[in-house]
Amino acid sequence: MQLRRLFTTDSVKGTKNYLKTQKNYEIIRTVIYFAISISLFVAGYIQTGRRANLLSIVAVLGCLPASKSAVGAIMFLRFRSCAEDIAAEIEEHAQGLACLYDMVFTSYKKNYVVSHLAVCGNTVCGFAEGGSTLAELEEAHSNEFYKHIGDILKADGHKNVTVKIFTNLAKYTERLEQMKELEPKEKSTQSIISTLKSVAL
Repeated sequence: MQLRRLFTTDSVKGTKNYLKTQKNYEIIRTVIYFAISISLFVAGYIQTGRRANLLSIVAVLGCLPASKSAVGAIMFLRFRSCAEDIAAEIEEHAQGLACLYDMVFTSYKKNYVVSHLAVCGNTVCGFAEGGSTLAELEEAHSNEFYKHIGDILKADGHKNVTVKIFTNLAKYTERLEQMKELEPKEKSTQSIISTLKSVAL
């Protein structure tokens, strides 16, 4: 927990640069965990002159959380945060809307990276940068993603929610301006945001 405090609020899921900050956190934590295990092994070897000692056992057990941390680091290394210039342009049009950044939704078949999401009542819109799986929305991946998110929202009691992901930034910012005219429905908005955050990486 002390290590996490070294990072800014960017380490909170859904905030800008979350993936970048979390990636750094996972890497540093992994290095520290392995360093502790190695130092314990070396200390035990120096004290006893042989590898079979009590500290070696502790060092091996310490590799379990270190390995788990390494898996987390590898997972986050696969994804990148929303580009600064894109985030800046989106922010100009998203003022007043409830927004989420750097959302990664995992399914059995694929991982879907959504750079930005805006929620207003039962309307959810997002933007996927080029290079992500969702950038291929014209292909079969779109239906898989919408079904995946739709099933999650329905399972959590959210009905009649419309979800649309854009890959064209101009069209997305235009849609954000239109969303500002929708009825906010604060309760629905916050509930949907909580659901999306709970199922994202």
